[in-house]
Amino acid sequence: MKIALLGRIIYLVVFLLFLYLFITQANYILRFVYPFHYRDIIAMEAHKNELEPLLVAAVVWVESSFNKEAESFKGARGLMQIMPETGFWVAEQIGLEDFTEDQLYDPQINIMIGTWYLRDLYRQFDGNTCVALAAYNGGRGHVRRWLQNGLWDGSRDRLENIPFAETRLFVLRVEQTYRRYKQIYK
Repeated sequence: MKIALLGRIIYLVVFLLFLYLFITQANYILRFVYPFHYRDIIAMEAHKNELEPLLVAAVVWVESSFNKEAESFKGARGLMQIMPETGFWVAEQIGLEDFTEDQLYDPQINIMIGTWYLRDLYRQFDGNTCVALAAYNGGRGHVRRWLQNGLWDGSRDRLENIPFAETRLFVLRVEQTYRRYKQIYK
């Protein structure tokens, strides 16, 4: 009887020790799951473009999982999954000379272009995060038409009205990831 009780006490102590370690070390585990690579570049470019660095990190995580070599089946490239056409347009806007689409695999260039583009979307859509993120994924022309035609009112509560399932999911995933990044990297 005493051996059984001793076994339960040892089991309880070991369980409480693991629970304590999990709770106190949870942030380290979460940092492994939600890394913040290229932090200096993201912070610098986000600051230049008046964006929250953790939001940019969330976009990078959702778009590429921080894989600088990522390429979508549609041809979007790099960390922030920039389409070459968008890259050329932004490079022209910011005066980036001799830009080539292969530079979209360079983290510095990709984040510079991606943050400038995201900030431009914020400006166009009056600082509405949901709309800017939807435009980042689905294209500003599509989003403009959805808003003008009343398909979507631009609100978080009506995301289900976004015609593109991929764009709806993108906005939700970035928002969720952004909340996690704010918890982890306070």
